[in-house]
Amino acid sequence: MPWKHNLKTLVVGREWVDDDGNKHPTVWARYTDAQKATFKIVWEDPPAREEPFDSRFYLGRQEDGTLIERSLADVNETDEKGNALLDDNGNQVVTIGLKTEWIGKVKERAREKLAAHDWMVTRKTEKSTAIPTKVQTYRDAVRTKCGEIETSITNASNLKAFMALWDEPTDSKGNSTGRAPIDDWPDEI
Repeated sequence: MPWKHNLKTLVVGREWVDDDGNKHPTVWARYTDAQKATFKIVWEDPPAREEPFDSRFYLGRQEDGTLIERSLADVNETDEKGNALLDDNGNQVVTIGLKTEWIGKVKERAREKLAAHDWMVTRKTEKSTAIPTKVQTYRDAVRTKCGEIETSITNASNLKAFMALWDEPTDSKGNSTGRAPIDDWPDEI
């Protein structure tokens, strides 16, 4: 939120005149804390409704600042009377939940990781040329990890547990000791 002088919002990089008629230069934001106090320049924290939020997990904020959580599960949409909303083909309109969205992203990530070696699978099918063990082991590990990540997503019982999939493990000093569960893929070969 902005710096203020009484009720006046100050813009960093613009000069301004205080209530006593003192003109402050464009570099006023560089004033020391003591100088800011002398000229009654104060920082005002933003109201909760204006605080940034992570749009991966939240839709926005209510007027009181409370975060609006995105649904983990898919939602069958209804009208104001509770009747199913249908698309032009007569199918139920469904808003995809976080679990479905991220399982799709995880599957896509696995597909991208496997794509680099797909030509070897095609070659094996067409010419009976063996896939190198290292490549086969990597491909198996990618498919296994994809299943593990999907299971972790599916098993998240609430938004907090779901969000924890993005937390990197750390040691007692706060140093990262690995990858976040959502991104803990085998090292590429």
